[in-house]
Amino acid sequence: MVIEGNAGYAGMDNPTVTKGPGGEFASRAQTDAALGKYRTIGGWVEKPLDLQRELEGEVSADVIVVGAGFAGLNAAIALAKQGARVVVIEREFAGFGASGRNAGYLAGGSGAKFDLFLDRIGREQTQKIVDYFEAGVSHVESMLEEHGIDCDYIASGIIRAGIHPMHEANIRNSIRTAAEFGIKMQFLDWAAMRARGIPPAFLFGSYINRGGTLDPGKYVMGLRRAALEAGVMLCENTALLSWTAGRAVEARTPRGIARAPFMVLATNAYTPRLGLLENKVVPMRVSAIETEPLSPEQLAQLDWPNREGIVTAHRKMESHRLTARNTLVITTKRVRYAFGSRTPNIPDNAAYLALVRAFHERFPALNDLAIRACWSGYISVAGDTLPVVGTTGERQNVFYTAGCSGHGVGAQSLVGRLLAEHIRGSEPALLAGLRHRTPSTLPEPLRWCAVNGAMSMLGRLDEKVDRAARAAAACDGRQVFP
Repeated sequence: MVIEGNAGYAGMDNPTVTKGPGGEFASRAQTDAALGKYRTIGGWVEKPLDLQRELEGEVSADVIVVGAGFAGLNAAIALAKQGARVVVIEREFAGFGASGRNAGYLAGGSGAKFDLFLDRIGREQTQKIVDYFEAGVSHVESMLEEHGIDCDYIASGIIRAGIHPMHEANIRNSIRTAAEFGIKMQFLDWAAMRARGIPPAFLFGSYINRGGTLDPGKYVMGLRRAALEAGVMLCENTALLSWTAGRAVEARTPRGIARAPFMVLATNAYTPRLGLLENKVVPMRVSAIETEPLSPEQLAQLDWPNREGIVTAHRKMESHRLTARNTLVITTKRVRYAFGSRTPNIPDNAAYLALVRAFHERFPALNDLAIRACWSGYISVAGDTLPVVGTTGERQNVFYTAGCSGHGVGAQSLVGRLLAEHIRGSEPALLAGLRHRTPSTLPEPLRWCAVNGAMSMLGRLDEKVDRAARAAAACDGRQVFP
């Protein structure tokens, strides 16, 4: 097991023992070269050239928004459109957090954890959560059109794929359950997957013709531009040091104070570090790698014409997608929790090694393709994996949203707009449907042991499937792996 801050190779099952199509072993030098491409920011963003000024002095507004990601910027834009004076406080720059580090999947209700939801909240509220996820897709699509945001969105749908027959029952069951909540998915067998040009390592899967993939960095920067054009006061490089809530909310930063009747904490995984939701959500570190661009010959050989986003049926899924810049982005595989809900911005080499191996196994013909970047970031997850949205403060005028559980692009974008509507006096049905009692987490150190113990167990179950897939691939000659 790799403890937080250990950037070595511990805990991996021979992480660099992979072979190319000709059977040659990848060298440690090749692997270290890939790990040397770590980025302290997401692979989709760069620090803006027009970084907005830090908050200085005292400022009054109608609403303070903390966090300039999908949720915060959507909230700010919606509020400004209704005439509100909005101040957005961002510790780094817009898109620095999960909004600039995620895989860029715009997915709806097909990604809902139906069994967990049903056990926790019942059928009626599960339907409301599914409707919320579905509405998130439509909301983002409308924002792209309304604000002219070009983020390389491909509405090609998403495939949840199996890499071994052990995945088939789970996929078929999810299709049946999803249908009960109005989500229409199609089972794709081997022939149907090949007809779509899906790489052969993905044997079968479920397909939903809704949503797709986008460049999350271009999306969040498009939101940033729209917010500035709407008159939002964006204060980047401005950390929230403390806040108090009474008749008005007062937010203190290193060089200034902002006051407003309302505040929105759109800080997701970073919220526990601000003194809120410490026992409700846990920040989970996920990672990604991106290859160098494929050559025209490699693209032609790959023959993935529709570029559907692919997530696997692993318990800790992998995701694989082709970007508009003709690179491959592979994400997740390894998920970790840092003691005390910390969110250190450090590399996770064990995660990158696992992703490199997954890339080699799913795309053996591309084993010589170099890795151009590796990065990590934090999502927040509640114990029931449901969204966490609510209010706090003496007058319940501090709003928060967290617990995206990997649905950030659509769900967090939409919840920003819903919170804005609520602040301005309405009660959106979709927002009301999110309200439920979030279970409390264990205290430390039991939380660290329980969360990472569960992640390790799921990883072992996934590795069992991966070993079986390697053995099957070696037998039929599609791939050669140890």
